[in-house]
Amino acid sequence: MRGRGPWFWIAGLLLLVIAGGGLGALLWVPLSPPASPTPAPIQAPIQAPPPEPAALDIPLRTASIAAIDARRGTGPAVFRLDVDPAILVLDFPDLHIQALMLNRVAALIEKADMPRERVVTEAELDAHVRAAGEDPDQYYYGHDYRAADLARFFRLAESQGMPLNPYETWLRDLLNREGWLQDGAVGALISIPGLTADIDAAARTAILRHELSHAVYFTDPAYVALTRHLWNDLLTDNERAAIRKFLGDDGYDVKNEDLMANEGQAYLIHTRDPRYFTPAVIGMGPARAAILRGNFIAAIPEPWLRDSALAVSAAAPPVSAGTSSAPEPPSRDVQHGSEVGQSPHSAPP
Repeated sequence: MRGRGPWFWIAGLLLLVIAGGGLGALLWVPLSPPASPTPAPIQAPIQAPPPEPAALDIPLRTASIAAIDARRGTGPAVFRLDVDPAILVLDFPDLHIQALMLNRVAALIEKADMPRERVVTEAELDAHVRAAGEDPDQYYYGHDYRAADLARFFRLAESQGMPLNPYETWLRDLLNREGWLQDGAVGALISIPGLTADIDAAARTAILRHELSHAVYFTDPAYVALTRHLWNDLLTDNERAAIRKFLGDDGYDVKNEDLMANEGQAYLIHTRDPRYFTPAVIGMGPARAAILRGNFIAAIPEPWLRDSALAVSAAAPPVSAGTSSAPEPPSRDVQHGSEVGQSPHSAPP
């Protein structure tokens, strides 16, 4: 936003004089020039910088999916998932703190209308989001990133001399301790918000299950192979185009094929809360969705993620299976093949 010149403010003060009565006496600007020589320019008072915030103390603990989902805390927490130590889960008390820590990462990695070659300032991102009529705190309800993408964010910030806020600094230090800022690190970071006016318990559970599927995509090549089979082989051209449009309308970078496949599986297989997704929004009937979901879930290589997907299915309204000409998913042996996960999209852009 452009700054405003001194005459703008003098005009504003005169308006206050006209409208303000007694208050105008405090803000009076004389109409006649003073007899003394031209006064020195008025300078804004120098404000002391805000005090340095205390270092965040958020201990890393190991917990189950159920324990994480059931937590109701007043401050942020971080957990190592007990069934997969390569997955870290950030649990925030509200959307605001989550936004402070992760929104700039999202802008760099996933948002179509943000630069890929640099980290934006907090003010720049805030203005960009608000200009679109959106609330920065609701940029994302949940986040998910592979270790390599997070490392790229912090490398770029350092090369730019970009200041980090206290929450971003804490995250950088956590990832450094975990070894995730090193080349070749394998890990997945996801986040979920606490209960708010917008997020109830069912929504929190839906977000967690959605984000957990992303975490497995970031850490298991077999799940990558299964997801790409769904995206490239099981879905029709029209279904892929509909999913791409659905994601594009939410601001995702539709040119990133890896992102499209990953988000596609998370919504289609692991998200049943109709506030966030239904197959109907992509023009898919319930019978077709049931066939795709059933085949995919049966082939999920991680038993705990398969159980999670089945729990999501059990909570959804039943549908008739119908028929489908879609090919069967690849065998478990093929999913674990040596060339799995070697697509160029696996590396950060």
